[in-house]
Amino acid sequence: MTRSVAGIEDIDDFAALGPFFDIVRQGLAGLVDGAHFFDLLAEDVVFEYVISVPGYPRRVQGRRAVADLYRGYGDVMLLHSADELSVHRDPETSVVVLEYAVHGQAVHTGQPYDNHFVSVITVKDREVTYWRDYLDPVAVFRAIGWPARDR
Repeated sequence: MTRSVAGIEDIDDFAALGPFFDIVRQGLAGLVDGAHFFDLLAEDVVFEYVISVPGYPRRVQGRRAVADLYRGYGDVMLLHSADELSVHRDPETSVVVLEYAVHGQAVHTGQPYDNHFVSVITVKDREVTYWRDYLDPVAVFRAIGWPARDR
């Protein structure tokens, strides 16, 4: 039997992102409603990836589009933890800045994956309506073994 959350089918497909989902829920506690990451997102949420990796979209709109983008994450990376959470809130603008780290392993290389993120999030009516993300692309490259090193 498949489970769904917020209209997103096969929610178990996202297990590799569990630590990321958990730290985001922790950082947004008391500001948004919902038990799962996708519950927190407005149906028409906009995600922008300002500093990212080649081939990754710069902008995604809609909860389902975010889910479609994240669905294959476990084919590339498996996260085992997330920490170093720092939360900065501006009640006047409904903006929350989350700083955090994730830790895991690249599936194909077996290399460790450790990355730091800054996510600038707008919350309206207890839902995330806008998300701007910054990450360290070099950490991704190291984990996936790109570019290939001469042996």
